[in-house]
Amino acid sequence: MGSQGEEENMAAWLLGVNNLKILPFKLPPLGPHDARIRMKAVGICGSDVHYLKEMKLADFVVTEPMVIGHECAGVVEEVGAEVKHLVPGDRVAIEPGISCWRCNLCKEGRYNLCPEMKFFATPPVHGSLANQIVHPADLCFKLPENVSLEEGAMCEPLSVGVHACRRANVGPETNVLVMGAGPIGLVTLLAARAFGSPRIVIVDVDDHRLSVAKQLGADETVKVSTNVNDVGAEVELIKAAMGASVDIALDCAGFSKTMSTALGATCSGGKVCLVGMGHTEMTVPLAPAAVREVDVVGIFRYKNTWPLCIEFLQSGKIDVKPLITHRFGFSQKEVEDAFETSARGGAAIKVMFNL
Repeated sequence: MGSQGEEENMAAWLLGVNNLKILPFKLPPLGPHDARIRMKAVGICGSDVHYLKEMKLADFVVTEPMVIGHECAGVVEEVGAEVKHLVPGDRVAIEPGISCWRCNLCKEGRYNLCPEMKFFATPPVHGSLANQIVHPADLCFKLPENVSLEEGAMCEPLSVGVHACRRANVGPETNVLVMGAGPIGLVTLLAARAFGSPRIVIVDVDDHRLSVAKQLGADETVKVSTNVNDVGAEVELIKAAMGASVDIALDCAGFSKTMSTALGATCSGGKVCLVGMGHTEMTVPLAPAAVREVDVVGIFRYKNTWPLCIEFLQSGKIDVKPLITHRFGFSQKEVEDAFETSARGGAAIKVMFNL
């Protein structure tokens, strides 16, 4: 244990609305299959900001103090007796969800849907914005020499895009429409390209985000309004921008309007994948899409994505570095500033802590 006793492990605790405090965080004991990791890079996700502002997200409610953060990478400090694939000093990217591996969904390999899932910073489970954490070693993925710790932390949001592309069967013969150019829309764009999509059109309400998407390789961008009455005209703009069939639409915003647009723009026999969680309930023209045999699928997080994400980063097929726009250290003031920066949006895409 050595050094662990000599320094206090600190973490960023969510105590209430807009109330984050760096306080001591007692680590659980190291089990035989666990690893103790010193955090080095932690990204801020929209869900983290949402918990800070609302103390809840969908059905998940924060009822007691909780350590925040779940996009992370670090360096192995200690491993349990049964851990064979890691040694202290290894740099690892961390998959933040621990499933039960006993239920039918886990046994079928769809462990992301496990009802017993324990996921970083999803109440009441503590997250990873801390000096150190203890985590199952099989969810710690060794990073190659040429992949940085920040890029390792980006495997978490990138995993959402990769899982969406798998669920929608994106490939070299599918033209892809991406609704929304926020952080998830942008990683989904990168994933769709890495999966071989020959033509990608991305849509957003914000000029700056569309310019970033263009720099990241979108073939065309379409600026849209927030007015639901514009759907018909915008569907035509999108089809014209694609100049070919829209085979797959990936809705990374998840509003009634974006879903209606996706359903209208997607070709007969195509697929729409709902990725973003804007509206819980939405009114969309489902019947007209259904009679054209447009399939609608959803995703929840990801499964078995880390090795592929790391491969994409190592090979250079995906470069996530341009997405990291702001960096902060781990002090009380910097934690507050970082969350404020992320919440403001604007030019901020991914805000990253360097610990």
